[in-house]
Order: sequence, then C-alpha cells, then structure tokens
Amino acid sequence: MTRIKRGKLHPKKRRKLLKKTKGYRWRRKKTYRAAKEAFLKAGQYAFRDRRKKKGEFRRLWNLRINIASRKEGISYSRFIKALKDNKIEINRKILADLAIKNPEIFKKIVKKIKSSKS
Repeated sequence: MTRIKRGKLHPKKRRKLLKKTKGYRWRRKKTYRAAKEAFLKAGQYAFRDRRKKKGEFRRLWNLRINIASRKEGISYSRFIKALKDNKIEINRKILADLAIKNPEIFKKIVKKIKSSKS
C-alpha cells in the first residue's frame, strides 16, 4: 500500500492563518504559534465587544435625549414616562436622532407630552 504524504496541507493552513494576522504587531504576525493565539484572542474580543457596543450606544442615546429634553424643561425620566403614558412608541435611537438633527420635531413631541399631562 502506498503512503499518503500530507506535506502541502499543513503549510497551507499556516499561510492562511498568517494572512489573517497580517496587521498584527511584533511576533504575533510572523510566527505561527503566536499568530494562532493572537487570532483566537482577537475573535473573543470581537465577539464580546459586538455585544458591548449595543450598551454603549444606548447610553449615548439616553444622554442625547436627556440633554435635549432638559432644554425643553423636562427631565429624561419624566420624558420617557410621559411617552409611555401617551402610548408614543418611538425608540431611543430615533429620539436621539430627532434631538440632534431635527430639534423642531423633538420640540413638538415634548409639547404634545406637556399638553396631554396638564
């Protein structure tokens, strides 16, 4: 029975990994062992931070809504409660966008909330 030589697969696997770690620094881009470890770690960080990013954006939107609502004379928590009480279903991303790009529309929303409250 003839023997199968696998000399082409292993270098191909290494080349593929080293190509993926091309922009890394120092030994992590050159040597296979360090590159493999760095690549796995980078994947873990990417996975974790994709989830972390969602929370960071929500905090940013809350901050923007808070600033805009305080300019109109209502606190953030009262503004959000009033939105829920009036069954206005606009998410925080859209509200923050309105507060920055279309302040006149945001003012109309605040005005509607204030008029329905009293």
